[in-house]
Amino acid sequence: MRIRTTVAAVSGGLVLSALAVPAAQADGGGLHKPTAAERFGVSRAAMSAAADDEVPVISDVKVNGGKSIVFGTTGVKTFAVSLTASHSAGIQDAYIDLWHGKDLAHHDGVFAPNEQNATCTAVSATTSNCKLTITVDAGRELYMNSLAGTWHVTAAAVAADEAGSDYWNDFYGTHKLQRLSKLTANASPEPVKKGKTITVTGKLTRANWETRKYAGYSTQPVKLQFRKKDSDTYTTVKTIKTNNKGDLKTTVKATVDGFFRWSFAGTSTTPAVNAAGDFIDVK
Repeated sequence: MRIRTTVAAVSGGLVLSALAVPAAQADGGGLHKPTAAERFGVSRAAMSAAADDEVPVISDVKVNGGKSIVFGTTGVKTFAVSLTASHSAGIQDAYIDLWHGKDLAHHDGVFAPNEQNATCTAVSATTSNCKLTITVDAGRELYMNSLAGTWHVTAAAVAADEAGSDYWNDFYGTHKLQRLSKLTANASPEPVKKGKTITVTGKLTRANWETRKYAGYSTQPVKLQFRKKDSDTYTTVKTIKTNNKGDLKTTVKATVDGFFRWSFAGTSTTPAVNAAGDFIDVK
């Protein structure tokens, strides 16, 4: 580990914050949290002078289409972010980023947009829809498992007036970042005589961003579900918890041909997942 010094905006001021990050992260990797002045080129004096003036109004902020952002152990993913902004003079630019931490002086992850300027399309003389994209390299930027969960969303816009009036909110909203989950199912023996006992096993795992491997997700409730051969609907048979290695095992009676699967509802850090159904031939 080595210490990286970053700049963050707190109540209009600049604060230096030392963040302990892996050496691999210290050469860039989105740990710098931009300020309104850096992004829009507005001086602090100009920002203060415009403090009592009309500022843009932001609405309809969307990150990844409203869906949680899910990453495995590696891989690069680009997702869209957008907002709607209004001002009597129109809108010339906008900004969205995601950041993780308890406050701006102590953050351990920032995902900034790829573009220098947003693409803002006017829908009226005062209102524009603005779009950006963000790219995240899981193998480089997701360096600890505690980054999974709730991230803050910064939303900002600058008006097309002479003063370049801006609105900037580092706590505009939140969005989920999750560790990819996997789930397996196996029912045996097969074929099996009607009324006999079958054993259904499985394993629930999720991405470990620190080891770059998948590891068992322990003590999680998982539903055993069944659907008949000619049906499209699964029904829940029972619910059990994974053991300390993420393993699942239970027994049921064989009645008719059909498919058994495990179904996990997900948590704040890990998405829901269904195992592929395993067919049982009942004689």
